[in-house]
Amino acid sequence: MIKSRILPLIRSHCGLERVKSPNVLRYAASSSRQYATSSTSASTSQSSSSVPSTSAGRHSGGRRLPDDGMSLKDFIPTSSLASDVGGVGAEVRPYGSDSDAFDSAAKPPARNVMIETYGCQMNVSDSEIVRAILLKAGYNMVDNEREADVILINTCAIRDNAEQKVWNRLENLKHVRLQATRKMLGRHVAADEVATMKTELPRRSTGLAMVGVLGCMAERLKRRLVESDKLVDVVVGPDAYRDLPRLIAAVGQGEAEAVNTMLSLEETYADINPVRVSDDGVPSAYVSIMRGCNNYCAYCIVPLTRGRERSRDPESITDEAKRLAEQGVKEIVLLGQNVNSYCYRGEGDFTSSKMSGEEQLLSRGFQAKIQPREGGFRFVDLVDSVSAAVPDVRIRYTSPHPKDFPDPLLDLVRERPNVCKSMHMPAQSGSTRMLEAMRRGYTREAYIELAERIRERVPGISISTDMISGFCGETEEDHADTLSLMKHMKYEQAFMFAYSMRERTLAHKKMVDDVPHDVKIRRLNDVISCYHDGLRQRNREEAGRHHLVLIEGRSKRSENEWTGRTDTNRKVVFPKQAVASTLAGDASAKVDLQVGDFVLVQIESDTLTTLRGTALARTTIPEHARFLSVASNSFPSLSL
Repeated sequence: MIKSRILPLIRSHCGLERVKSPNVLRYAASSSRQYATSSTSASTSQSSSSVPSTSAGRHSGGRRLPDDGMSLKDFIPTSSLASDVGGVGAEVRPYGSDSDAFDSAAKPPARNVMIETYGCQMNVSDSEIVRAILLKAGYNMVDNEREADVILINTCAIRDNAEQKVWNRLENLKHVRLQATRKMLGRHVAADEVATMKTELPRRSTGLAMVGVLGCMAERLKRRLVESDKLVDVVVGPDAYRDLPRLIAAVGQGEAEAVNTMLSLEETYADINPVRVSDDGVPSAYVSIMRGCNNYCAYCIVPLTRGRERSRDPESITDEAKRLAEQGVKEIVLLGQNVNSYCYRGEGDFTSSKMSGEEQLLSRGFQAKIQPREGGFRFVDLVDSVSAAVPDVRIRYTSPHPKDFPDPLLDLVRERPNVCKSMHMPAQSGSTRMLEAMRRGYTREAYIELAERIRERVPGISISTDMISGFCGETEEDHADTLSLMKHMKYEQAFMFAYSMRERTLAHKKMVDDVPHDVKIRRLNDVISCYHDGLRQRNREEAGRHHLVLIEGRSKRSENEWTGRTDTNRKVVFPKQAVASTLAGDASAKVDLQVGDFVLVQIESDTLTTLRGTALARTTIPEHARFLSVASNSFPSLSL
């Protein structure tokens, strides 16, 4: 649908020709703006173009596109350099090579890149993709800015607070540049003078590391970042990471700036094997399965910074899961902006074996902005495939939308031992009036009905949520409805925030942010307090229960304790001690535990957000499932 509307319009306006690369569909201008493609990258050399727009609505073929959606300009290449670098097809070497415009005697021999990541798990996954792209292009990864020739900041734009952290970091880097330049020149230097000089000075030796902004904030602000006084050199949106080597090289060869915030309709980076950085042996890994979001909630910037939904092919996902299992990973988190709306319709023999009939595509009582089509390889099929391929590995997923929890998915969660019994159900508000204003696609009653059906079909499951306090027009009555929902649900985990209006969203265009800040904070504190009350009740129910816990590392408070997470995503701390080597064998045969082990733990107490217990035996997911089936969660052979 979106292709038929947008792509012909792009070609007719700009004379674009279609160019394919593996798992990617790119569009490049046919004359001076072209893509040179290879097996892993699509390099561009193009100038920015202006696109006429009107406030009366956008049309394609006589049909109106939604005013609150993306416009034509979001799909037209905005990669820009001060001038073309070498022309189409020219060799562009990595920054730091002998082809640089700088004096080679003054340059460091290494081409070192440091990546800083802010925001959600998706950004962590994206940084792993960026790392893979740059390593293949010949760059080195470092974790110290003093050693870095290039500092890349992967950003979040979901709330103002997230962006402020990035602005503060850019301000810090600006002062580092100013101090280094003043020291080198022996005189006072203003920020605008450094901006003029930065293409003429050697970088790392003077503290003038190249600075790039990646991700959602880059996509939202685009050229405003390089036009600020923070001395940003490179701006790259989340769909243009393949272009990073060229953009970095261009600035390294003397260009003042390089920008590519082009959104893609099909980019999933499926052919790139992410390069993960070990974090003290934590046995978990993220696997991105889809990108973008079609929900267009009134408050949310994500569809505008991440683009429309597109799903990665399932075979590449399953293959990556198998590789991770072979590397010793014990928990895989499937990632997507709206992860459970995954639906692959590409090449290959992939059809849904668990979904039939339109009534099964959405949770009962829920609506979607873009109605799902029947067919395709859907989320429940993917979870089924991945969990079957790696039975010794836990499978989690985030972040979902409650509209995409059909019954077949609930049944799979109940039946498959390695699919975690934990569901995130972002409510955002307990008021039907607010939910309608937010464009969430459900009522309070539909949400509660779904939650009750989930708990009925999957006994012992934990439910978490997101809540926003102080959205546009929220009254005290709306706030009371949210508190009553919190009391009713007694969530095991909650992420709660005061509303922060974001530019370009529907709320920014058509609503008024009329709840005073102090009222937002007071209501937020009420919600947090209500959540804590419900959590205390849940914790009391945990005493005496047994949980399968994956050891993630040493406790922050004591070297003599382990910390890990249950199948239900609850944090558990327990003493380091030798335990039975198996559930089924001789309980007198003891082993010492280590990070990455699954262990049966009996819960004894809690500290609100953390459960405390005692380890009983080391085990595996399949063994634990078999033992449960015969022991009915009773372990008479294991003593404390």
